[in-house]
Order: sequence, then structure tokens, then C-alpha cells
Amino acid sequence: MEPGDSTKQARAAAQLRKGVLEYCVLALMRDRPRYGVELLQALEDSGALATSQGTVYPLLSRLRRDDLVTTTWQESTSGPPRRYYALTESGRAALEEFTRVWPGFRDAVDTFLTTPHPAHPSTGDPA
Repeated sequence: MEPGDSTKQARAAAQLRKGVLEYCVLALMRDRPRYGVELLQALEDSGALATSQGTVYPLLSRLRRDDLVTTTWQESTSGPPRRYYALTESGRAALEEFTRVWPGFRDAVDTFLTTPHPAHPSTGDPA
């Protein structure tokens, strides 16, 4: 590994995470409401989507402002009450749209990453 490679990899992973985190959080709420720490743990468990409270809680606030999620407070048996986040109809629609678009987007990126792109025949420039 060359010097700086780990920094470049971290930067690339952070950019990818920023692009999909919102929809992954919405997907985690698809089947049931979740509270913040539970969302953080699920993201952490994925490995590639691990992030911090300083990222997730502002995202949840924005999702609430944008009417993609609603919140309710529920008592906890192991501490203070918890704020649970649940999808709204708008949130469910946004997730369904992302789910529809994602395979084509993923396949297009995979094609660029795995298929050789020879020089353009008329100019010699890369295609």
C-alpha cells in the first residue's frame, strides 16, 4: 500500500456512505419503528456504513423536517424514554423510489469499475 492510500480509501468510503446513508436508515425503519442507538448499532454491524451520532441524529432531524419520518417517545425498561422513528407514507415512497433506481445505478457503477474502456477508435482518447 502506498503512503496516503488509507486516507484515499477512507475518503472514498465516506463519499459513498454520504450518498446512501439516508436510504439505508429509511430501509432500517421499513418494518418497524427504531430508536437512534438501534439505528447506529445496525449501521455499525454492517461495517461499511458505520457512522457516528453526530451524523445520524442530524440526518434523523432532517428526515423528520422533510416529513419522511415521524417520532414518538416510548418508555424504556433500561433507562430514559427513547425517541422512536417511523416511516411516513412520504418516507416509504422515497424508499421505494430509491429501491427501484438503485439496481441500475449500482450496475452502471459496476460496469465502469470492472469493464476495460479502450481508447476511442477515431481520436485515440479514452472513451
